[in-house]
Amino acid sequence: MSSSKSIQEEMLKKKIWAVIGANNDSDKFGNIIYKKLKCEGYKIYPVNPMYEYVDGDRCYPNLSSLPELPEVLDMVVSPKIGKAFIEETAALGIKNIWLQPGTCNREILELLKAKQLTGLQACVLVALS
Repeated sequence: MSSSKSIQEEMLKKKIWAVIGANNDSDKFGNIIYKKLKCEGYKIYPVNPMYEYVDGDRCYPNLSSLPELPEVLDMVVSPKIGKAFIEETAALGIKNIWLQPGTCNREILELLKAKQLTGLQACVLVALS
């Protein structure tokens, strides 16, 4: 697990993202991050089984239901919820996971390592500002 600048730069160059935990509450980071990535020109998919639409866009219950595989997965959910998404990510062959503050614990870090996924712990809002 690294928070290195080069990994961050490589992930930000990729243009197809999914936001796990996207929602319609303008006070929550799942919504703020989704809108920011969209505004910055990324092709972005909201993933949250509790919503049918986020910001007027179709929302998907899981990664397997997306119309295309994202290049980067932005996690905006607790580690407890995130674990299943990381398992699905690995099964689908998605390699890059951006972990927002508060989405990571030792179990998540061990799972990323075991699945040979690239994880980055950083705030995408800070990285894009």
